[in-house]
Amino acid sequence: MTGAEKSHRKESVYNRDWTKGSVIRNLIMLSWPMVIMESLWVISQIVDLIWVGKLGPNSIAGVGIANIILMLVWSVDMALIAGVRAMIARHIGAGDIQSANNITIQAIALGILWGLLVTLIGIAMDASILGFFGVDEEVVTEGLAYLRVTFAGWVGMEIMIICIYSIQASGDTLTPMIVEVLIRIIHIVICPFLVLGWWVFPEMGVSGAALSNVISQSLGGVILLWILIKGRTRLRLTLKGFRFQPRVIWRILKIGIPVLVMGLQSAFSGMLLMRLVSPFGALAVAAHSLASRTEMFLFVPGMALGTGAGVLVGQNLGASQVDQAKRTAWIAVSFVETFMIICSIVILVLSRNIVGLFTVDPELIKLGSMFLRIATVSYLVIALSSVLQNCIAGAGDTVPNMIVSLAVVWCIQLPLAFYLSKSTTLGIFGIRWAMVTSTVTAAIAYALYFISDRWKNKKI
Repeated sequence: MTGAEKSHRKESVYNRDWTKGSVIRNLIMLSWPMVIMESLWVISQIVDLIWVGKLGPNSIAGVGIANIILMLVWSVDMALIAGVRAMIARHIGAGDIQSANNITIQAIALGILWGLLVTLIGIAMDASILGFFGVDEEVVTEGLAYLRVTFAGWVGMEIMIICIYSIQASGDTLTPMIVEVLIRIIHIVICPFLVLGWWVFPEMGVSGAALSNVISQSLGGVILLWILIKGRTRLRLTLKGFRFQPRVIWRILKIGIPVLVMGLQSAFSGMLLMRLVSPFGALAVAAHSLASRTEMFLFVPGMALGTGAGVLVGQNLGASQVDQAKRTAWIAVSFVETFMIICSIVILVLSRNIVGLFTVDPELIKLGSMFLRIATVSYLVIALSSVLQNCIAGAGDTVPNMIVSLAVVWCIQLPLAFYLSKSTTLGIFGIRWAMVTSTVTAAIAYALYFISDRWKNKKI
């Protein structure tokens, strides 16, 4: 390969102007590494659950409960990511690389401080927090063991995710994907050794599943930080003259605060839903957890294409190309919608086989498969939520997303779940139908707001 060819390759991979050329081509080229990256993450979590499933229903339920708590903490990270991603994309679209670099390093510093705080809180965590869900003591013990190990490595995770989304927002989705492939292979390989005590390793149970995550994510954080410092992507960081800049941090948080509110209410509503599920027994908790983990995999294309479309929307707005931003969003919706229709058909036919990947318990397979079949109704419209929500946030307009989320969850999902599970013959299935109803309502609301075009005038 000649020097000119190498130079062209580097420019096409790292420095491509995503505001020019075919919208479909740009969306696919920017998003396919995200699809692979998000798929690998979800696969690694599914692999975790497969090995944890060998420990029994209590372990599955414990990890499910722990993940609800993690979603609460993750809300802060999503707020940081939303602000950072919108600001970097807008500056890149306007050709201001220096400001994008500065935003990235400010976000990393803020993330490290937050990660240290989470670790300290996690160490002091008490079992009474998980006792809120009203589950058996064995489930609480398993959940607490998983949480403590996860929180111990939160700083490494913070560095990794902020680096990933900063690089993606700059227009380089290939580099994060390569790093993700490496660390997820490591994660998947070491997980059974730590969970089940294979070879010379101790049998750590659910703590081993958490530790395999911590090891791989911390390694990913170190690699990505090195890539940014060395300038092996579009962004290049330096600590020379570094100081906290409250104005920049406030701009990040200003965009992210509505996302934080959304995340917190989502986590709290998840806790309350689980509280409604738990009286139906550990089997119901495990089935609910299995269905939720399976849905993570199904939603990967929507998350990835939504993220890619959000980056393109931000960059196109920075380049004053509103029509191209709108077209990108609707093309992404059509792609995701097609995929989800296919997935819904597969689930209706093979739901028992899918749940059977995690457990051999016949009752758990029966209940989990019914949960998935009910959810297929919402899968038919989930593309509107997963893509348009990201596009609106990519424009920096996060308040409407917050309003829709709050209204749908607290006015529809939770009241309906309580009523259907307590006052009708639906029982546990009423909770799943309430989740479907809220998803459909949210999809309609996001579509109507996006059509209004108010998001395109957002200043950041």
